[in-house]
Amino acid sequence: MLLTTGICIPVIGAYWIQFIEGEFPCPLCLLQRLAMLGVAIGAMMNLRFGVRTSHYAVTIFSAIFGAAVSARQILLHIAPGNPNGPGYGSPVFGWHLYTWGLVIFMATIGVVGLMMFYEKHFDLSTPASPRPMSKPVMAVCALVIFLTAANIFTTFLMCGLAPCPDSPEQYLLLSNI
Repeated sequence: MLLTTGICIPVIGAYWIQFIEGEFPCPLCLLQRLAMLGVAIGAMMNLRFGVRTSHYAVTIFSAIFGAAVSARQILLHIAPGNPNGPGYGSPVFGWHLYTWGLVIFMATIGVVGLMMFYEKHFDLSTPASPRPMSKPVMAVCALVIFLTAANIFTTFLMCGLAPCPDSPEQYLLLSNI
């Protein structure tokens, strides 16, 4: 439950920056949010259906994808003579969100890798089936589902059905109203 809750915090922080600070996410930022939600969904599957290597695989592959996107964005902004300036968005505690994303994704890969060394919690003799959830687990699962729906909705508002703009400055679907 800790991994699922922990990965929701940066996504909520990104929404804070988007809605309260007024900074729109770029397409690479949106992909990093998607990867963080993939990490959360993989961890949530362990909560709902029991610990499985396939759930850890969802988490690890999502984190690898997110780390690749984060590294790509870091490399875009450290290139000499970058026309986009020193970075995209305001730094948080001295680092841009995509740098924090890379740290979070790499930490996730390390933590899940370490968790997989503990083989006693893998009971593959029983099929994966829904199991009863406590109220805190249901609340965390509801949070992941809400953040996923919010990500789909806000991305649709920003981009519509077309590719997202490189440096969005408005919600395209709301600008015509």
